[in-house]
Amino acid sequence: MENSVQLRNVVPEDLEAFLAYEHDPEAVRRSRFAPRERDAFMTHWKTRVLGDPANFVQTVVVDGETAGSIVAWWEEDRRFIGYWLGRAYWGRGIGTRALTAFLERETARPLYADPAAGNTGSVRLLEKCGFTATGTVRHGEEEHVVLVLGGDA
Repeated sequence: MENSVQLRNVVPEDLEAFLAYEHDPEAVRRSRFAPRERDAFMTHWKTRVLGDPANFVQTVVVDGETAGSIVAWWEEDRRFIGYWLGRAYWGRGIGTRALTAFLERETARPLYADPAAGNTGSVRLLEKCGFTATGTVRHGEEEHVVLVLGGDA
């Protein structure tokens, strides 16, 4: 049975699920992203993510449940995307369907993503959705793959 995947605007209750997903040990290992403490997480989401009108932020909903988030934001002159799905939603095609729907709404191109190099699931997801690897970049100690959708890399 195919799960119903939808996108909608973020509501305050979604933040609790997003926080729990960020603290999942396997997600932390794969993403190479250190989870934030609750107050720091909530402040970041309320001020930097939801509080910036230039960001496009959507909740991924699967069969009525909050499954994760997808965000597009500007870093200088580049538009980036990032996403986070709860582990229960991995490996089921949900990320591909959610990101495909998101990319129909987020029309800025080129669009960049830079998942951790070891996060092969995330790299594959981006490639399935049309992103092309163009190189690597370091964030602190971690190597990340730079992927681009559309435009000149």
